[in-house]
Amino acid sequence: MFPARLRRALAFGVICTNLHLATAADPDSGLPKAFINGEGPGWRALGEKDFLNVNCKPETFTWTNGLAHCTGNPVGVIRTENVYTNFEMVAQWRHLKSGGNSGIFVLATPESIKDLENGINTPFPSGIEVQVLDHGYTEQYEKSSKQKATWFTTNGDVFPVGKTTMKPFPPISPDGSRSFPRKNLSKGVGEWNHYYIRCINGEIRLWVNGEEVSGGNNIKPASGYICLESEGAPVEFKNLRLRELP
Repeated sequence: MFPARLRRALAFGVICTNLHLATAADPDSGLPKAFINGEGPGWRALGEKDFLNVNCKPETFTWTNGLAHCTGNPVGVIRTENVYTNFEMVAQWRHLKSGGNSGIFVLATPESIKDLENGINTPFPSGIEVQVLDHGYTEQYEKSSKQKATWFTTNGDVFPVGKTTMKPFPPISPDGSRSFPRKNLSKGVGEWNHYYIRCINGEIRLWVNGEEVSGGNNIKPASGYICLESEGAPVEFKNLRLRELP
């Protein structure tokens, strides 16, 4: 029998081999389907019992058979009970209104969550936001602002919020803060989208509907909660799954 420390090291080596860990210049967009769908040993479902309210109302998020319905009001987040560092996550989402806005926060710092719970600072925690945005948002923004939407996309931006920092993978937004998607793969209002998110040692990668599109590394801090965001529009999440990595 191997010592516990060696067993953990061997397990991590197997996981890294299976994941084909790559650099930003060599994206591993061809992950096995089982990984992207959250199937296999170690995966578990995330449901109502795994999330705690931070600064929403009790009726903002309601759960039915594993599906989370969010009204969008007030603006805020719910968080996981536990803090995570190295993990994989699967989520499906769909907007119910054109131009809908939401997000999945990962590595949300406990300090910023505590501030939100105490009514301090903005409605959002420090952490990394994986954007959940409907295509209609671009049209609405350009109509109201009378300028082109160049600082965001609706296909899976990844970016730091608050005091969290990150080096985004290219292509990068004009202000240098966001990793823009390499492909436009998100589906429109009313259609289900599939996200596979992977965080390992301060690096995040996002797959949208089966293909890797964006991410970043040198994330600091590199541990925190996972949050679902309410941001003014109805949105639904389902098939939330998580696997912790060594």
